[in-house]
Amino acid sequence: MTHVTEHPLVQGGRSAALATACVRGGVAAGLGLGALAVLVIAAWISSPYPDSGAGGALHLAAGLWLLAHGVDLVRTDTLSGLPAPLGVVPMLLVALPVWLVHRAARDTLDTSDGGDRPRLSTGAAVAAVAGGYLLVAAATVAYSGSGPLPADLITAGLWLPAVVVGAAGTGAWTALGRPLPGQRQAAAALRAVGLGLVTLVGGGAVAAAVSLALHARQAQAAYTGLVGEWSGSVTVLLLVLALLPNMAVWGAAYGLGPGFTLGTGAMATPLGLAGDPAVPPFPLLAALPAEGRGTWLHWAVVAVPLAAAVLQGRRVGRSAGNWTARDTSLTALGAAWGCGAAVAVLAGAAGGPLGTGRLAAFGPVWWQAGAATVLWGACVGVPVSLGVRAWGLRALRPKRKQKQKPVSVPVVAGAESGAVSGATDAPAPSPALSSVPAALKGLLSGLVPAPGAVSPPAPGAPGAGQTQPHPSGTVPEPARAGSDPGSGPGIDPDPDGDRYGDPYGGGYTDPYDDSGFEPYDYLPAAWEPASPPPPVPPAPSAD
Repeated sequence: MTHVTEHPLVQGGRSAALATACVRGGVAAGLGLGALAVLVIAAWISSPYPDSGAGGALHLAAGLWLLAHGVDLVRTDTLSGLPAPLGVVPMLLVALPVWLVHRAARDTLDTSDGGDRPRLSTGAAVAAVAGGYLLVAAATVAYSGSGPLPADLITAGLWLPAVVVGAAGTGAWTALGRPLPGQRQAAAALRAVGLGLVTLVGGGAVAAAVSLALHARQAQAAYTGLVGEWSGSVTVLLLVLALLPNMAVWGAAYGLGPGFTLGTGAMATPLGLAGDPAVPPFPLLAALPAEGRGTWLHWAVVAVPLAAAVLQGRRVGRSAGNWTARDTSLTALGAAWGCGAAVAVLAGAAGGPLGTGRLAAFGPVWWQAGAATVLWGACVGVPVSLGVRAWGLRALRPKRKQKQKPVSVPVVAGAESGAVSGATDAPAPSPALSSVPAALKGLLSGLVPAPGAVSPPAPGAPGAGQTQPHPSGTVPEPARAGSDPGSGPGIDPDPDGDRYGDPYGGGYTDPYDDSGFEPYDYLPAAWEPASPPPPVPPAPSAD
């Protein structure tokens, strides 16, 4: 006798799955923090004149890890003795913790390995992973409070949870197959937002790189003045690489129009650099425009947001299809607002305070950059989307049918009266043959008997070329056009009436009672000449 034992679907149940997701989040936080700690410790060891011990290096690593999440740091070892904020985030550092949280949430919801563990809901997985990550982050904030770069508690309470939950949400979205909203307008707007944002940031990076290449000598002088030993050169180079995404966002904000601030009393826009900038010596800052009015080279950067708005509107217009003009306009406007929100977040992360006083504002102003992006999308993207939609509807509109000229059918003399001069005369063109090609017309003219022609003999009747003698001894006259060919004098009548078919397009029947009969089975081959018509014997003389 076989006993069936019920096993639980998952060992440990739902609570164990939640605990596993929480541990995944904590491990992701530990990996990011450990990677930065290894990098800072290596720089500290290689430095010939370390300012502090290993504890100071670990505090610096904790501060950089929190700065990568958008948390402002506070410098306490200033010359004036007053604490100064440090809020410019090296955006390349953000990639490491965001990717780790993203992967942890994705692996939590991914059940493709075929295991027996239960699949958590999306909200539960995101909350568990983010909760485990934030536990480690809270301990790191408390640890940094005793170092030279403590974390600002207000920004830590705002930006740290937002970044972690956002990264975990994108991981869950990836695990679910990156679904888009069911409404077509919302999905089209999101695609347009991605295309416009990539174009805008990519164009800003190109503009900043061109400006840096034009000021390469100043950048090299600033780099040489900062570095000392080889360890200092490597540290400054790593900091330059970490700030390259910031440079791209600055270039995008410059092309949008509002530009960026270089201290509280200076502003750089395509129209020129106004005010007295407070710029610290750094290689990337050598790419800033010179003081004075802008030239055509500075105005050319406006092509970046213009291209982004055009591509964004074109994407919406191509997705419109049979939408109304109102729906297309609203979708393009929604894409403009979405792109503006994303640019505002990037601008807020790329800039920030570098100190007190004149350095309290440094970089793009987030609300100005976001508002300019919305204006570009509304003023350029919406008309472009409507134009692309109208062009697509014009291409789909059916063309007008051209009027066909009536085809004239030649009329043979004598066909109207129905008289036929004789059996040897050329048969009159059949209406069924007037609309077929010439080659097929020649074949069918030999197959279909013309009006007045002699029908082929039925089985058992006299052979071809013989005629039935009339009781009176006279030869029958040719049948008149339009009369029944099987009912004339001297011709064997067709009892069925249509055994050989109507020569004017009627149906064909089988003369041999074969259900599979097809009239084209008897078409002559291309190499077989058509048999000539049987000769008519001369009429006997009256003698």
